Amino acid sequence: MKEEDSPTFAPSRLGTKEYWDEVYQKELQTFSDFGGVGEIWFGEESMSRVIRWLEEQNLPRSTAVLDIGTGNGIFLLELAKYGFKNLTGIDYSASSVELARTILKKDGFTDVKVEEMDFLDPQSTLGTFDLCIDKGTFDAISLNPVDTQQGKRQYVSSLRRILRPEGFFAITSCNWTKDELFQHFHQGFDVEMELPTPVFQFGGVTGNSVTSLVFKRRP
Repeated sequence: MKEEDSPTFAPSRLGTKEYWDEVYQKELQTFSDFGGVGEIWFGEESMSRVIRWLEEQNLPRSTAVLDIGTGNGIFLLELAKYGFKNLTGIDYSASSVELARTILKKDGFTDVKVEEMDFLDPQSTLGTFDLCIDKGTFDAISLNPVDTQQGKRQYVSSLRRILRPEGFFAITSCNWTKDELFQHFHQGFDVEMELPTPVFQFGGVTGNSVTSLVFKRRP
């Protein structure tokens, strides 16, 4: 199945920078007033399953990790608590970056880098990484009302530039199935593993509401 034949989703404000600026401005204010870190996309288990996979691989704690669309930075915080030392998060929302930095600073992780940056147009200063993590960012790009197909192509192109050969890409999605994600990322990447996610049954059909895959970049 070609990309242009793959399912499309109705345009949504969830795919716009304006929406996320509003979300993280509110969460920043909530954190300032009450100390709440805001929503954890796909729940805490979505982070735990990736971290369990990382532990199984025995990846060194010096592994260079990029959190794409870091949001409130909670995934970075959890990775830092597990001892990972070379962590970077990027997000195109200035409010997200401020919130993530504030949360990380509160827990004493001031050496975690968080930068305001659009992954579709990454700055040359970003560098390259051994592991890239996406939890909902590719989904949001898929909902952008403007240039959706181009945005997805730019995402894959950026990933090929940023991820080192034989590096890993862990993606969690509620929009795309395993086969559909493979169609998006098959050029330059192989599926390393499908991580287990909650199963539901409806009308005699069994399925998953979330897909979690690990790709490996070809040499």
